[in-house]
Amino acid sequence: YALRGGWNERGVVMVAPAAAGTTWSFLRGRDEDLPFVDRALKRAFARCRIDRRRVGIGGFSDGATYALTLGLVNGDLFRGVIALSPGGVLAENAVGKPRVFVAHGTRDNVLPISRTSDRIVEQLRSFGYRVTYRKFRGGHEVVPAISRESVRWFLRG
Repeated sequence: YALRGGWNERGVVMVAPAAAGTTWSFLRGRDEDLPFVDRALKRAFARCRIDRRRVGIGGFSDGATYALTLGLVNGDLFRGVIALSPGGVLAENAVGKPRVFVAHGTRDNVLPISRTSDRIVEQLRSFGYRVTYRKFRGGHEVVPAISRESVRWFLRG
């Protein structure tokens, strides 16, 4: 739903696996969700004509943290990463340099922007990542305009 801005975009294939539990397992120290995500991607590649040069990953909140992490450690697969209100990133073994889009509400009281996205973006830029950063007036949510902008940003890449 966070990336609903791409639902009607021509040529876009979206794969939207969900965490097995209440959040992504890697946040609890074990990545039990990764095999499920991997199977979902393999099925998409088998069923759809996918341009491997235009594969991205994205998410919202904990899903954005997971997308950032998977996107940076698999930068050879994911050319772009969309992180909408991420809480952090755990990418010690980053590969490649995918483009990154981060958006966050300035009134987010779940994952305050000053403790999350502001720091994440600063760190990513210091490591040489090209980051597009959008702050918007709002809370812990994805407003339609940001959803559309993030998908269009990816498609332009």
